[in-house]
Amino acid sequence: MPCTVIVGGFFGDEGKGKIVSYLALKDCPHIATRGGVGTNAGHTVIYQKKLFKMRMLPSAFIYEKTRLLIGPGVLVNPSIFLEEVKITATGSRAALDFQCAIIDEQHILRERANQHLSKTVQTTGSGCGPCMEDHVKRVAKIARDAPELGKYLTDVSLEANTAIDEGKLVLVEGTQGTFLSLYHGTYPYVTCKDVTASSICADVGIGPTRVDDVIVIFKAYTTRVGGGLLTGELPEEEANQRGWSEIATVTHRRRRAAPFNFDLAKRAVILNGATQVALTKLDVLYPECRGIKTIDKLSKPSLEFIKGIEEKIKIPVTLIGTGPTVTEIIDLRNSHSSLF
Repeated sequence: MPCTVIVGGFFGDEGKGKIVSYLALKDCPHIATRGGVGTNAGHTVIYQKKLFKMRMLPSAFIYEKTRLLIGPGVLVNPSIFLEEVKITATGSRAALDFQCAIIDEQHILRERANQHLSKTVQTTGSGCGPCMEDHVKRVAKIARDAPELGKYLTDVSLEANTAIDEGKLVLVEGTQGTFLSLYHGTYPYVTCKDVTASSICADVGIGPTRVDDVIVIFKAYTTRVGGGLLTGELPEEEANQRGWSEIATVTHRRRRAAPFNFDLAKRAVILNGATQVALTKLDVLYPECRGIKTIDKLSKPSLEFIKGIEEKIKIPVTLIGTGPTVTEIIDLRNSHSSLF
């Protein structure tokens, strides 16, 4: 389909980097463009024995023909953007919109000095909140004002919509997760804007009628970093025993863990208008499934778990992650509408 949006269904950390990078290799998109907040979101890609932790560039960078764009609704830290361009060797195909607001050092210092943000909400300290505040006040610097970004500037909406008009595949990568949305999340323990599919499209400049599919990503269990409610939260010791204890990509803080939340999953499908589900880390819940790439080889308990998800949320699970690397995925998108 010409335009597919990928969003997180819980509190971030669902595996968007893995899913987007897999889709890049499998579907060969013409453009991958990132929406969302900014550098407070980290996406991890493991490919060809290399580990990449991305905070700016779309995770589709591993397909060498994809144009990599950052939409005007995204907050950009120039040093992080330029460093990622360097480590991925994507300078000839990476670009950002000339209207992206710029995070500078004073934004980072303001966030870290703000006791409510740093101690109560427990934000990442990347400067996104204060930069968003300045953007709303119309005093933030934007990308066209930053000389070091000059050769990377473009009109992202024009590029993306032109590609869709020409029938070329565009992947739109969201950040964070549905319940970190400023509007729909566990306020005040949320990020500084909406991050559901409709807002991710607005960040890029793509209208809702242009979208063909919305893939919502769920992890096989639930995690979140920072403050806020996590229903069914496990003690740290039990999370460690189950292998659910993880470290956040950006902050390096321990992620709190809980079992899969079916009620949140149902609501995430509604809020995002999701058409299909990508389920990651099935192998952590069911170690016998590690590395499996065909549905017929999954264990009966894991199949029952997936069936339960489909029955409750009423859309198909079409991508199943069975390991940390890009290629450890069961892809059911072209087989049938439902596993069962």
